[in-house]
Amino acid sequence: MAINLFKKQEEGKKEIVKEPKKVVAKTSRVDAEKTSEAWKVLKFPHVTEKAAAMVDDNFYVFQVFPQSNKVEIRKAIETEYKVNVIDVKIVNIPRKKIQRGKIAGYRNGYKKAFIRLKEGQKIDITAK
Repeated sequence: MAINLFKKQEEGKKEIVKEPKKVVAKTSRVDAEKTSEAWKVLKFPHVTEKAAAMVDDNFYVFQVFPQSNKVEIRKAIETEYKVNVIDVKIVNIPRKKIQRGKIAGYRNGYKKAFIRLKEGQKIDITAK
């Protein structure tokens, strides 16, 4: 066993008492009806002839923000419209090059979500 010759001797050795860490609970999930944050995920319903025909098969089409994912979209639809979502499919529509005479540009791309609901449930898109 080695002896440390360079260490100073402490006369009144004080005990260091560590305070226990305060356990802070993560923010609990607030009731979804009170704070609906669907506006951060959903842009608007995508109303076209094809989307209107898909309503017969319980599919609804929405344009969503590019950073949103399937789980967020499912929660937003369920809280906003009070329905049960069975399936969510996502399609990224790329931007397209357009030209008007000599002026060339791009039409914006977007993200589209296909929502399948439980049988017998409907979303009234015209009401919102």
